[in-house]
Amino acid sequence: MRYLQLAASAAVLVSCILPGAASAEIPIAVAGPMKGQFAEFGAQMQAGAEQAIADINAAGGVNGEPLVLEIADDNCDAETARAVANQLVGKGVRFVAGHLCFAASIPASDVYSNAGIVQISPGTTLPAYTDERPGEGVFRMAPRDDQQARLAGRLLAQEFGGERIAILHDKTVYGKGLTDAVKSVMTELGTTESIALGFDAGDDDYRYLVSQLALEDIGVVYLGGYPPEAGLIKLEMERQDLGAVLVAGDALVTEDYWSVAGPAANGTLLSYPLNPRDIPAARTVISALEEAGKPADRYALTTYAAVQAWAQAAEAAGGTALEEVSAALDQGTFDTVLGPVSFDENGDSNVPGYVWYEWRDGGPRLRGAQ
Repeated sequence: MRYLQLAASAAVLVSCILPGAASAEIPIAVAGPMKGQFAEFGAQMQAGAEQAIADINAAGGVNGEPLVLEIADDNCDAETARAVANQLVGKGVRFVAGHLCFAASIPASDVYSNAGIVQISPGTTLPAYTDERPGEGVFRMAPRDDQQARLAGRLLAQEFGGERIAILHDKTVYGKGLTDAVKSVMTELGTTESIALGFDAGDDDYRYLVSQLALEDIGVVYLGGYPPEAGLIKLEMERQDLGAVLVAGDALVTEDYWSVAGPAANGTLLSYPLNPRDIPAARTVISALEEAGKPADRYALTTYAAVQAWAQAAEAAGGTALEEVSAALDQGTFDTVLGPVSFDENGDSNVPGYVWYEWRDGGPRLRGAQ
C-alpha cells in the first residue's frame, strides 16, 4: 500500500513538472444565428472564433491554459437565447462572443451577468444593449445605431434637403427605431419628411405603397427594414418608374437584398461600419481564413477581435473572474485584428464607425470609390 501511495505521489509530481503536461482548459463560447435566415452571419462568427482560438492556443493560450470552444445557435430569438445562455452557464464557459441580434443579446446578457460571465457582442448595434446593461461584464465590438442615425440624418438634411423625402419602416423594433432616430436628427437640422409610412413585413405586394410615393413626387426614400421587403419595394419603384434614391441602414448589406432586387438595387445607399477587410491589421487573419475556405467577412473579424480583447484582458487580470476581467477591459487598450481597441465606461468600443456604401453590380461598394 505504501508503495502505491508513493507511486501515485510521484506520478502527480511528474505531471506537474514535465513539459507538455496536460493543463486545465478554459471553455468559451460563440453564440449567434447558426441556422435560418441569418446563418451566413453565424458562419462568420464561428469562423472568427475558431481562428482566434487556434491562434491564441498556438501562442500559449490564456495564462498558460488552452481555450476550447462551445458553439451555440440562438436563432436570433429571445427565448432561444435565454435557453442557450443557461446551457452555456451549465457548461462552465467563462466568456461568450455573442450574440449578434439585439433580440438575443439583451436577454442573454441578464443570464451571463448573473452567472459572472463576460459577454462581448460582435454585432449588436442597438444602444439599449449597453445603455441598459445589467452588469459590468457586457461589452460590444460594434458601433451603435444612434451613430448610424446621425450619419443618415445628416445625409438627408444636407445632401437631399431640397428633395421631397419619404420615411418608410417595417414596424419592427429595428426598422421603426432606426427611422425614428433618423427623423429626430433631420428635425434638429431643420429638415422634415414629406410623408412617413409603415408597412407590414412579410407582404409580397407593395404596389399601393410605391404609388403613394409617386403621388407625393418623392425624390429620396429612407427605409428602415430588412432585405426581402426592401428588395420588393425597390423593384416596384423601378416598375413604376419612380426615380427616387433609396437610402437604408446596415441590414441591407447582404446578398439577400440583391437576390430579390437584382439590378434594380444599383444606386441604393447604405450606412455600414467601415469594412474590416480594409484594415491593415486584418490581412494576416483574412488570409488564414480564406486559405481554410472559411468566411473572412465582417462578423468573422469582429468575433476574432472580441476573443482577442477578452483573452488579453484575462491575461492582464491573471484569471477569468468577471469583476477583474471587466476592469481590465474598461481600463486597457487591446491589439486586435481591427487595430487598437478600447472600451468606454458604457461598454462601447472605439471600433470604426459607419460610412456610406452603394450597391453596384452585385455588391456594396464604398461610396465614391472606383
